[in-house]
Amino acid sequence: MEGGVMEGYPFWVIWVLLYLGATFRGQATYWIGRGVRSGALRGSAGPGWWRRTRDRINQMDTRRARQLLDTIGPLAIPLAYLTVGLQSAIIITAGLTHLGWARFSIAQVPGAAAWATIYSTIGFAAWAGMISALAGDWWPLAVLIVALIAVGAVIAFRRRGRQAAVRA
Repeated sequence: MEGGVMEGYPFWVIWVLLYLGATFRGQATYWIGRGVRSGALRGSAGPGWWRRTRDRINQMDTRRARQLLDTIGPLAIPLAYLTVGLQSAIIITAGLTHLGWARFSIAQVPGAAAWATIYSTIGFAAWAGMISALAGDWWPLAVLIVALIAVGAVIAFRRRGRQAAVRA
């Protein structure tokens, strides 16, 4: 990418920096999840959302999710690095469900490597191209905003419906 921050550096330097950035970010997100779980399970002291988190952690669905993460979880971690928007949710869930640190770290290696490869080659160019395309016209951005609002409304509507069904 011409005129970019990474211009003039060897490819391997860029790749290593991106790999380390992805690894550190993933580890930080994982440990935030572990810390929230630890605080929530410690007791009633702490913010009110810890109690709600503790209640959710102890629900049957969470136990099933934990079993699922124990069996296929390591596959979900590298795949998370190929997503936009779900990466943090998947990684923090690994921490919340107490996926073992060694299993998480080993599973993280191919994901962070794939992320570094994508972003050191075509990733930033693709983002720059998208931003350039949106900068010329207002309507693609408007369509994107309307689509995001519609998706958010559908998710909220379904969540409220499920919560009402559980209460009934």
